[in-house]
Amino acid sequence: MNHTPKLLTKMLMLILCVMLMLTSCSLLPTELSEVVSGMFGGASGDTVTISREEYDLLQEYKQLAEMMEIVDMYYYQEPDKQAMMDGACTGLLYGLDDPYTYYYTPEDYAAMYEEDKGEYAGIGIQIMGNYVTGICTISRVFLDSPAMEVGLLKGDILTKVEDIDVDAYTMQDAVDIMRGEIGKPVNIQVMRGDQLLDFVVTRQTVHVNWVNSIMLEGDVGYLSLYEFSGDCSAAFKQHYDKLLQSGAKALILDLRDNPGGWVDDAVKIGDIFLDEGVIATLQYRDGSGETYSSKKGADTIPMVVLVNENSASASEILSGALQDRDRATIVGVQTYGKGVVQYVLPVGEEGAGMQLTVAQYYTPNGNEVHKIGITPDVVVEMPEEQKSMFFEIGDLTDVQLNEAYRVALDMLKDAQVE
Repeated sequence: MNHTPKLLTKMLMLILCVMLMLTSCSLLPTELSEVVSGMFGGASGDTVTISREEYDLLQEYKQLAEMMEIVDMYYYQEPDKQAMMDGACTGLLYGLDDPYTYYYTPEDYAAMYEEDKGEYAGIGIQIMGNYVTGICTISRVFLDSPAMEVGLLKGDILTKVEDIDVDAYTMQDAVDIMRGEIGKPVNIQVMRGDQLLDFVVTRQTVHVNWVNSIMLEGDVGYLSLYEFSGDCSAAFKQHYDKLLQSGAKALILDLRDNPGGWVDDAVKIGDIFLDEGVIATLQYRDGSGETYSSKKGADTIPMVVLVNENSASASEILSGALQDRDRATIVGVQTYGKGVVQYVLPVGEEGAGMQLTVAQYYTPNGNEVHKIGITPDVVVEMPEEQKSMFFEIGDLTDVQLNEAYRVALDMLKDAQVE
């Protein structure tokens, strides 16, 4: 889950110091006390004065400088220093052994925000990585996308993208490859059942719709939210208002295969249905916390929320809050269990960035979500034969949706009795 931070001075100073060190790697280790000329002040001739704390921090990274110097002197070809720098930054964060923390090159950082706008160059799939099994599964194939055209399906296990063996830890590298120049092909390999299948997919402009909705019989509105990204909260409100205008007296909110996204969007959507109170609490390493809350006034429409094993992060914040506060009945299977929050931060001066896990979150009742998930009130497994099927919106042959629909109709009957 991404979270827009109040930029912390201490964090940015640390990042700055690391980058200063890395950008001075062409100097000999013995010169480290002088590499920051003109950066920290106190300059005198060819030397500068820095604090002991700053000097000790630079010393921690002297091995990188030594390695860079050796490569510069002896490597058999002219090294690509920027590629080495990107690799060093990637490796620095990889050492945290946290699959949700990683470095963005300037190109990746720009592409991430481009995709968040709902349009990007790629093949048109959504992937969920399981950090226990390592398996990466296609959880959604976008309508009218290159991936749909060649026959990739929801439920396919992504095994290879070009020459990268794909697992949860290389997933971001695979995504970077699948995004790219329009009109250029990319080789994809998936496991479908017990078969390995190869596809050549031509990158095109992919248009992402975050929300879709339809009226079902019996005055039940159905609204599917695919991801907490882009303008999803505004689009959600538009679809919800349209359902109300069409006579919806109960609502099914489908968060299946929704991997999460921006926490602020989850809070905005939760605020529509929850009266004044807690939506989620965050706990940071130092023991301090932050609370996300809903305001007074809420719609009281009877509500069912659909979740599955791929509902993660912001999806779990929203469904957990609605469940804890007795606002909705949760239908489906145990959710993914991503109960941590990330900051997305710019790094350096060339447009790079990083994503960093900074906190764990809890539901209003204080329940832990990370590596546990949200337990539905009504458990409904998806039949094996339906797991890779593409359903038209509102198709009640979808076993889980059909059960959610039955629960919604029962809610309306109970409301009429009251």
